[in-house]
Parts: sequence; C-alpha cells; structure tokens
Amino acid sequence: MEVTLVPLRSGSYEDFVAARSRSLFTTAYLLTGNLPDAEDLLQGALVKLYARWPRVSQADSPEAYARRMLVNAFVSSRRPARFRRERLVHSPPDAVSRDPSPDDRLALWPLVRALPPRQRAVVVLRYYEGLSEREIADTLQIAPGTVKSTASAALAALRQSLGERA
Repeated sequence: MEVTLVPLRSGSYEDFVAARSRSLFTTAYLLTGNLPDAEDLLQGALVKLYARWPRVSQADSPEAYARRMLVNAFVSSRRPARFRRERLVHSPPDAVSRDPSPDDRLALWPLVRALPPRQRAVVVLRYYEGLSEREIADTLQIAPGTVKSTASAALAALRQSLGERA
C-alpha cells in the first residue's frame, strides 16, 4: 500500500482532514481491527481535534498530534468500565422527586433507619438535608468518592427493600 501525502494548502481544519484523514483512518483500523469501530474512533478524535484546532494548527506536526489523540482515545476506550466517564445503562436513572409527599417520607423512613449508620448519614444529609457531596464529605470527614459509593450502596439497598415490600 502506497501512502501519498497531500501537502496542506493552508492551516484550515478542513484542509487538514482532507489531506490526512485517510492516513488517520488506516491507523484507526489497525488499532480496532474493524471498519465500524475505526470509523467511530476516527470521528471521535476528529471532533476533539476540531475543538482544539487553533492550538493544534500551530504545532510542529498537527498530524502527529492528531494521531496521538487517536491512540489515546483507543486506549481509553479499552479501559475497564469503572474508569470510563460514560456508563451505558438499561434504564434511565431514577427521577428525582422535588416534592415527596409526607406519606412517602413516612413509608420510607423505616427503611432508611434500617441502613447501616454511614449509609443512613449519607442518605439523610444528601436527600433530606440537601447537602452537596463535598459538604457531606467535609461533615463526615471522608473522601467525596466515599460519599458517592456509600450513597450508591444505600440507594441500592433501599431499592431492594422497596422491591421486597411490593
């Protein structure tokens, strides 16, 4: 396979994509091993490149910069799910009710009281008092990540308890 480099006529993003997208697509294909994933990988990298184009166009080698973005996107997509920012779910997250009825709160309260102390504290501070994760972390002297994982575990336990009651 012979690669012909098309010289850039100007510093525009469109000219760069026209000149280098074939080479970048080849790299994407070699990384992913199939056409649809290669197309998705290249498209995502080109979108990020467009957002940074004023800075990238000033680089010594915009193609090397774009290739690096492509490889980084590929490596990031192969990380375990716990490291990804986006998570695909089967159903949308629970809708937050802004005005729960007093009856709902009374029905839920025994289930909240049955939670372990830390989970109960996080639920009370977050959903009854309306504190942010950072405020809860400061109050309980724990890391914000611990607040998130504790809240998640508490909500899962409450959902399970509600499911058993129904």
